[in-house]
Amino acid sequence: MSYELTDTERNAALQLNADYRYDHFISKLVEHEELFVLTDEHGVMMLTTEDEDCIPVWPHPEYAQAWAEGEWAECKPQSITLKVWLERWVEGMEQDELCVAVFPTPDQEGIVLEPADVADAVAQKQAKRG
Repeated sequence: MSYELTDTERNAALQLNADYRYDHFISKLVEHEELFVLTDEHGVMMLTTEDEDCIPVWPHPEYAQAWAEGEWAECKPQSITLKVWLERWVEGMEQDELCVAVFPTPDQEGIVLEPADVADAVAQKQAKRG
């Protein structure tokens, strides 16, 4: 179950640039041990950048839902626990040569990274929280 997202927090997060949204994403992922992707009847939605195919991820279902417009309007946010993400998704995405698009917004792209880089950032954040 996702945490309560206030209007103030939502608006503040959406004003952040991609680097700060990435940091926000990692913090929320470690704190709540959950992230969100968009899915439809065909599975998880992917983006194609000039160089990469990626799966966009968000720290809260409201951010994902806000992004699901136009051709993505049929998509619904789906929760993935941090444990499942680290145990299954990271390796699977690497095998499929997929990247992660971290916390894109309707107005801005997210940072595109290798899944292992996101996993490393999570591990570093967890170590700091110790």
